[in-house]
Amino acid sequence: MEFTAQARFLRVSPQKVRLVLDLIKGRRVEEAMNTLAFTKKGVAPDLQKLLRSALENANYLSEEKGLDLDVDNLYVKRAIANEGPRLKRVRPAPQGRAFRYQRRMSHIEIALAERNAANGAELATVVGEEETVAPAQSKSKKPAAKAKGKAAKKAARK
Repeated sequence: MEFTAQARFLRVSPQKVRLVLDLIKGRRVEEAMNTLAFTKKGVAPDLQKLLRSALENANYLSEEKGLDLDVDNLYVKRAIANEGPRLKRVRPAPQGRAFRYQRRMSHIEIALAERNAANGAELATVVGEEETVAPAQSKSKKPAAKAKGKAAKKAARK
């Protein structure tokens, strides 16, 4: 189950927000809170407040619906910064001209989910399967034949 929180019409560009969101994606909530507390970006306190709101939403919904939720197993499943409306502004320019510029806004959404022990075991087995497949691919005959052919051509040139 996902627990979300949204902040809309935040007066910061989405590009700046995404820099900080990339730091916390996929991390445990406690680790993400610490990361945001020590990040020196101006948007970090707003994101920390939003993450705290998502955590409180999770606590409230777990009590309301009677879910057995372990807060220590929550992680940041999704962290998105979309573009909101732009404010068009005009700056005076030389010789009576005017330069237009835009003030950007962001819509931010953070979703938390519970990482179960079973999910962690499934991920480990999938990684283990990939490791067994990778050496089998390196033993294929075609790449080795090409390598021998190239080496033989270089030796023939000398």
